[in-house]
Amino acid sequence: MSDNARRLPPSSSLFAKNSSIPYEVISKLEGHDEGSGDKRLSIKPLIVGETMLFMEAKRPQGLVDPEHAHPDHESICYLISGRVRVVIEGESWIAEPGDAWVHPAGVKHYHEALEDSVQIEIKSPPTKTWG
Repeated sequence: MSDNARRLPPSSSLFAKNSSIPYEVISKLEGHDEGSGDKRLSIKPLIVGETMLFMEAKRPQGLVDPEHAHPDHESICYLISGRVRVVIEGESWIAEPGDAWVHPAGVKHYHEALEDSVQIEIKSPPTKTWG
């Protein structure tokens, strides 16, 4: 898929009501299989601007993302609830509520949900990496 095909268009509204936007259960992340059964990542794209995507991600305890890199964008993440092992370029941290991290473009990373977790993620430019 070309970089332009992955780019999300801006939202039609300047306001997003979280409760009216459904989660999407993800089967692929950057072309890799993402979890199985009830251990899948769920994503809620909340709002898209000209240069960024603001979304919510929910990970059930035990989910380990496939290691992957985003060739065409960077992401900044903020943990709302739960605990997540964050591995970026081989370095590992345990994220707790209030912690933040960045996935630079082209850098391999993955997450392991140590507890049911919810995070906020901003992608720039606004890129759809899931399917």
